[in-house]
Amino acid sequence: MKFFKSTHEYSYEWNLVSAAQWQKYPNENCPHVSHVDVLNRQMDPETGILTTERLITVNQNIPTIIRKILGSSSTQYVREISIIDPKKKTLTMRSINLTLCNLLSVEETIVYQEHPEDQTRTQFTQQAAIKAGSLVSGWSNVLEEFSLRRFKQNADVGRDGFNKVLEKFVVMAEAKETATASAL
Repeated sequence: MKFFKSTHEYSYEWNLVSAAQWQKYPNENCPHVSHVDVLNRQMDPETGILTTERLITVNQNIPTIIRKILGSSSTQYVREISIIDPKKKTLTMRSINLTLCNLLSVEETIVYQEHPEDQTRTQFTQQAAIKAGSLVSGWSNVLEEFSLRRFKQNADVGRDGFNKVLEKFVVMAEAKETATASAL
């Protein structure tokens, strides 16, 4: 099993970052994400906690030889459960691949939370556990290493893409605020 962990700070308040997260896809940095479908959404009226289950459709660039051996297509599916707690100011997103999970399992947890020392910033933590299945035990280390490298690359690209989405979101929020102030 291989592990990945990354942290980052956004120079924006948690409310803005967590709202922008729902607008992350589509973006030009992540064209491999083709669809994000909401399967279920529930809000606890007592706590205000919103739980959302989504199915993410991803078109991976899998080498043709591997696709032929596994009998798979380049379309992959990921299940994500997100929990947003407005009182604690946390957005936790857990995802796992559904496609080819018997060969390779990738469990990811992302947490956006208000920075404990500065309410104008947001802490971002991303963790993943990558584990090859028993069917490929002879190739486990090679497959896990390859997948870890790919995951790191995608994490960097995803963070860059989200930064662009976040910047657009901030501009839109500021324009809305200016328009509202002008109307008064």
